Amino acid sequence: MAVDLRGKSVAITGASSGIGAATAIACAQAGMKVALFARRAEKLDEVKARIEGAGGTAIVVVGSVDSDADCRRLLDETLSSFGTLDAVIANAGYGAEAPAWSMDEGDIRAMFETNFYGSLRVVRPAAEMMRTGGDGHVMLVSSCLSKIGIPRYAAYCATKAAQDHFARAMRHELAGDGVAVSSVHPIGTRTEFFDEAAKRSDGGASLLERGTERFMQPPERVARAIVKRLRKGRGGEVWTSLPTRLALGLATAMPGTTDAILGRMYRGRMGG
Repeated sequence: MAVDLRGKSVAITGASSGIGAATAIACAQAGMKVALFARRAEKLDEVKARIEGAGGTAIVVVGSVDSDADCRRLLDETLSSFGTLDAVIANAGYGAEAPAWSMDEGDIRAMFETNFYGSLRVVRPAAEMMRTGGDGHVMLVSSCLSKIGIPRYAAYCATKAAQDHFARAMRHELAGDGVAVSSVHPIGTRTEFFDEAAKRSDGGASLLERGTERFMQPPERVARAIVKRLRKGRGGEVWTSLPTRLALGLATAMPGTTDAILGRMYRGRMGG
């Protein structure tokens, strides 16, 4: 049966822009009470104003997913403000372009700290709280790149694959407790992600700059897919592009062919 989202609460990390902000607005439009979490207070206030201007309910919690205390505060303030914690969406993350063999180890660890451990800091305590009530939905916003490693984005792909594997394992572990677990796998999305990746990459994100617009989607499309999954009330993988999902399935089944295609793509985009 479809879940009525009206009156339910959701906490969203990385909610100041991009997929997080679009998802917060979509959840509010579905009748959910939204806790917005990110580091940029002014951006969160803008999202909150949009939600409240449309008649919705939202609170702002400023903090970083790199902090255990901040993540716990997000969950506590969601509970104290709304009375329940019905869903949590771990969305905060970033990427950077660098060769796998020379990327600074500190930069690799920092990306895992935010993208992977930052997700666990939210979804694991949230899942424990939801188990007590026998209901809830946790989501980890991964990527289509969780299924494949691409040149110059090894660290990013690895963090997304780690999210994917944890989500799948937790989905089965928590099914008997009434807690749904989903992973979200967007393709390229028109957000600040690409600007941030360029800033964090030596010489800019040269591989991304040579990408193609036809593989891009607006964040609202991802947000709609997330709300649709919340309404289903059961965990699973959330995809926003069927052709990409099928192509990556084939890529996993045919690694030799995949390497040949990736090699040609890499040489072409990097000028040989």
